Amino acid sequence: MRIALVSALSVLTLAAAALGSQAQTSTASCHGTQRPKQVAELLFGRDVGNRLGVSDAAWARFVAREMTPRFPDGLVVTDAVGQWRDPASGTIVRELAKRVEIVLPGHDDDEARIDAIASAYKREFRQHSVGIILRPGCVSF
Repeated sequence: MRIALVSALSVLTLAAAALGSQAQTSTASCHGTQRPKQVAELLFGRDVGNRLGVSDAAWARFVAREMTPRFPDGLVVTDAVGQWRDPASGTIVRELAKRVEIVLPGHDDDEARIDAIASAYKREFRQHSVGIILRPGCVSF
């Protein structure tokens, strides 16, 4: 019983230290001209079925219609190759992708704008998901 209690306390202590470390990292002060901002990373698969379903032209139209009006101050788009496990077959699927980074302006509706972009992409290109990662960052331009 005593060994179990010591083990449990050790686990709790390690977990608390890890959480404290994460909190410290996310609230670290920015240096120089950098300012704390939220950064969104969006991951868009381009396949529909087993073929490229989102052409470069269709992607450009989507960015102009859905992303630019919501985040006119700027964003970065890079080409990528993604992979995921198909839950039905268990096979690994690889596909061309687009990775978008947006430094959020800090408006109350920033996350709603990101969600609207993801929803529009899924609807327009018959996608099951769009990866969304939100993280703090120190930013300067």
